[in-house]
Amino acid sequence: MWFLYAVCDVPEKEPSREPSGWLGVDLGIVNIAATSDGQLAAGRRLNRYREHQQDLRAKLQAKGTQSAKRVLKRQRRKEQRFVTDTNHCISKSIVAEAARTGRGIALEELKGIRERVRLRKPQRAAVHSWSFDQLGRFILYKAALAGVVVLQVDPAYSSQECADCQHTEKRNRPSQAVFICRACGVVAHADRNSSRNLAARAARVWESGARSTVPAPAV
Repeated sequence: MWFLYAVCDVPEKEPSREPSGWLGVDLGIVNIAATSDGQLAAGRRLNRYREHQQDLRAKLQAKGTQSAKRVLKRQRRKEQRFVTDTNHCISKSIVAEAARTGRGIALEELKGIRERVRLRKPQRAAVHSWSFDQLGRFILYKAALAGVVVLQVDPAYSSQECADCQHTEKRNRPSQAVFICRACGVVAHADRNSSRNLAARAARVWESGARSTVPAPAV
């Protein structure tokens, strides 16, 4: 067998110094990615696929034969390819929308995301098997190629904060999908509300850096 490896260097575009706004991106399990524009990458199809793969792994592991082990390896590689393709499609769509509108991307800090997400016991396998880091890396490198600025912001309490009045309360999230502000009464999709908060935080971070009064270093 012969293999040909061809390397292609693609130059990165100069990132925009003055983005016209920010596209917030909230990551999750039910909705893999939700943007502040209302774009949702639903994870139902992927979750059903992973549940099927999990049941198949349990049956093959119980069988324990050499052929079952070979099938396990093959299915593991197949699932990895499926997840990678899904992450590529989601990240490409997000970066394309930000580049089209001249905005930057506000992405939540991925460090410790598995500890922050609180789920019931049957859903814990999904959050620990989902590759948030890969999706984040895909967004970063695609944005660099497109000249789109990416800011990673602190997502603390972004799911409980109202994007309209900034009131933060745990009771604002009566369910996974619904956000109801106890102060101003606004009703919104929970993931979109969170992504709007991330976009607002990125704008504040960017403005604080742009308005820095630190003198330039002496030559």
